[in-house]
Parts: sequence; structure tokens; C-alpha cells
Amino acid sequence: MERQKELDLTGKVVIVTGASRGVGKQAALDFARRGARVVLAARTVDPDPTLPGSMGETLKEIEALGGEALAVQTDIARQADLKKLVDTTVERFGGIDVLVNNAASTVGSVWSKKFADLTFAEWTNDFDINLHAPFTLMQLVTPIMAARGGGRIINVTTGSGEVFRMTEEHVPPSEVVGRNLVVPSYFASKRALDRLSNVIAPELRKDNVYVIGLHPGWVATEIVSKRLEAQGFDPKEGDNRPVLPTVPARMIVYFSSCENPNEYTGRLFWAEREMADMGVSFDPTVTEGRAEIELAETRY
Repeated sequence: MERQKELDLTGKVVIVTGASRGVGKQAALDFARRGARVVLAARTVDPDPTLPGSMGETLKEIEALGGEALAVQTDIARQADLKKLVDTTVERFGGIDVLVNNAASTVGSVWSKKFADLTFAEWTNDFDINLHAPFTLMQLVTPIMAARGGGRIINVTTGSGEVFRMTEEHVPPSEVVGRNLVVPSYFASKRALDRLSNVIAPELRKDNVYVIGLHPGWVATEIVSKRLEAQGFDPKEGDNRPVLPTVPARMIVYFSSCENPNEYTGRLFWAEREMADMGVSFDPTVTEGRAEIELAETRY
């Protein structure tokens, strides 16, 4: 693929779920640097000693950049919270231009269990968070986007389906600090999200709403790095080290602002590969031209 020119995001309204840490936080900051008005959605509002990062901290960082943001406490497993998120956004900013479905179920009992030990409640909880919440948000925002002339939906997924894994893609350890990294409910729900994006794209395209799936790769989020270090791994060493959150975050912004999203809609992309192939700069404010990027620079 050839890199496209990126359009101005100044004043655009962007919802980012899971914006308290990791890829969601970095994407929110990158959108703010481009002048977008960012709506932060997460459960963690204030700093929590058991988890790194909070929505309040993300909000303060955006405001320190001179950006405009709104924090809406949201449990995406609750339908009422999802509607409140959309309604609050429209009430404050008048509409929605971009939805980033980034939040996912990455903690909990399923991450320490094998398939035979999973309960049905644990299975359905992952589907509620990873599939049903994006489904509901997409239904809620598409008519709003269509009324504004169109919009973008970026669904952050995973390399859960081996049909997508590329030979050059790094594979994380099978277990980290007792956590099973092959989680049936997580992988199955994310793969369902991939297929949902694919099949609804033609319908949404008629209203200039484009839906794109992005596989972030194995990312050195705050939680991943902490667990690796606790296991005795140095996330900065070795060939199998994770990528920086700036990699998927930058590609989220790219796909949200590219001039011709019709080329990408309904498809699934791998952030690290596309960033290198198209020469997209780490700097979210660099919107044109080819930046020469070595693949090694994308790693922690």
C-alpha cells in the first residue's frame, strides 16, 4: 500500500475507549496533538494503586498539551453506560467523527485458566466487553456520523486468529507471571469482532462511515511491562520484545485521518508492518511525505 495524505483533525470529535492506559491513552494523546476534541472512556477515573494509569491522568496530560478532552466514566459491559457515553459526547461537542473501540477484557480470572476450567459467565463476560460493546457503540454512532457526512470506526483487535499471523510477527511467551496468554474467550470474541467489521463495512460505506480493524501486535503497555519484569524478563532485551504503544496509536490516528479510507474499510491491518511499509512517522503531526523508519525502532 502507498501512504495517503492525512486530513486535518482539528475540531474533530473522537471517542477512545480504554483511554486510561496503554494504546488507548497514547492514541488519545496523539489525537489531541492533532487538534481533535477527545472523549475519554474508561472505568478507572482516579489513580489506582493496583493498576497503572487512570483516565484523570490522561485528561491532565491532554490539557497540559493545550488540548480539549472530556472524561466519561464508562463500564463498557453495561449498555446504559455506552448510551451515556454517546449522549454525553453529543451533548458536549455536537456529534462524533471517530470511534476507537480499544477497550478490552485484559484482566480477570480467564487469564489464569485453561479452556476446561472456564465458566460460562467468564466466557460471556469477554464477549460482552470485546464484541457486544463495540457492536452497540457502532450502532449508536453510525447515524450520528452519517448525519455529519461520514466518519471512521477503528476496532483494535489482536493476532488471535492464526490465519492472520505473519511469519515475521513476533510471538510472545505462552505464559507470563502465571497468566495464560492463549485465552479462548478473549481470542474468539476478538476474532468475531474482526469478522463483524468485515461484513458491515459495505453497508456503512454507503453513508461514508468506514470501519477498519487494527492488530496492534504485542505491545509494551504499562501492565505488560510490569508483568514481564516480575517474571524476570527484560522487555527491552531480545528479539521477541514488544512494540511501543506509539506504534498502534500512530496507526489508529493514520487510519482515522487518511484521505481515502475506502481503500481500507472492512480490512484488518497489523500496525507494525503497515507503519514500516508506508513509512509513517512516529510523530502524529507529520501528515505527509515518507519517513524512513527502521523496523527495530518500533520495539521497546
